[in-house]
Amino acid sequence: MPALKGKFEFRKSPRTTRRSLLFALGYCLMLSTTLSSCGEAKNNAQQSTVSPESVVSSTTEKSTDKQVQVVRIVRSKQLTPLAVLEKEGSLEKRLEPLGFKVQWTEFAAGPQQLEALNANGLDIASTAESPPVFSQAAGVPIVYLATTHPSGKSISLLVPANSPIKTVSDLKGKKVAFQKASIGHYLLVKALEDAGLKLSDVKSVFLPPADANAAFSQNKVDAWYIWEPFATRNVQNKIARVLADGGKLRDTGNFYSTSRQFYQAHPDVIKVFLEELEKKEIWTKDHPKEVAQLLAPVTQLDPPTLETMHKKYDYGLVPITEKTIIKQQEVADKWYSLGLIPKKVNVKDGFLTPEEYAKITPSDVLANK
Repeated sequence: MPALKGKFEFRKSPRTTRRSLLFALGYCLMLSTTLSSCGEAKNNAQQSTVSPESVVSSTTEKSTDKQVQVVRIVRSKQLTPLAVLEKEGSLEKRLEPLGFKVQWTEFAAGPQQLEALNANGLDIASTAESPPVFSQAAGVPIVYLATTHPSGKSISLLVPANSPIKTVSDLKGKKVAFQKASIGHYLLVKALEDAGLKLSDVKSVFLPPADANAAFSQNKVDAWYIWEPFATRNVQNKIARVLADGGKLRDTGNFYSTSRQFYQAHPDVIKVFLEELEKKEIWTKDHPKEVAQLLAPVTQLDPPTLETMHKKYDYGLVPITEKTIIKQQEVADKWYSLGLIPKKVNVKDGFLTPEEYAKITPSDVLANK
């Protein structure tokens, strides 16, 4: 029997071994997959307990441990404190503890900025009074953050250097280029009305600044309403002369604005931005020579010219008050009366309460109410 048993066991052993090996291999694969899935599930569960907002808002962790977010701010290529802010770099330092870095993004003009704001391609815009009105008419939930002094002399109505046009009245029947829904558009309306004309008395040519610059230099239009530094460049190059500026006509300032979503999510970022911007407003006002040197490459104008241009601006943020809202409503009503926006706009929908402004506006700006 022992011999038989041994023979029997010897004959079964290869099949038994193969089965055992197959079973062991299958079990190991199953165990490995299970452990891997459990590990992934555990990691996912751990990640889901930490929201991006809680990571960003924490100022006690090292920046390398945070999820860094980006605030996208419009780039200014004009003689502005916003351009100084980008070049100087203090905003980046202030926002780093909040888990934010800054991305400066360039746009042709205000309307394009607010289109990007609505499409989540920009977080903080800087425009004149009209682009926000057109955006509100289109249903965009913007928020007015701060405003500035008018600085009307920095916007000019240009005609070719050898043009026979001597007054605004001479523009009747002529082609006038401007960016639609811009400060040039708004001031053209006011200039024509001041001369006893209507917008329909001229041939409006809607062109963004770069395209308008080309059309103007090629004598394809008779006049162009544009801001600095385009105006000064064309005058220096003897292509244009100033028919009128916006000094007496402009009754509104620029606006810094954001989306309702960004304001609600990151009022701390907005507060820091406005604080640093106001510091640069004050510095820019008091240091014309240094500003001219700093922004010469940005504006493509020489420092002496920029020093002269500096006088066209009135620096410093202005607190938003009921008077600001009333004036902006007048702008909106003007565009509606001209049939250029599809519905009557209540601009107050884009403004914050006094209490909300008090939380984000620099204290020295609030003191100027």
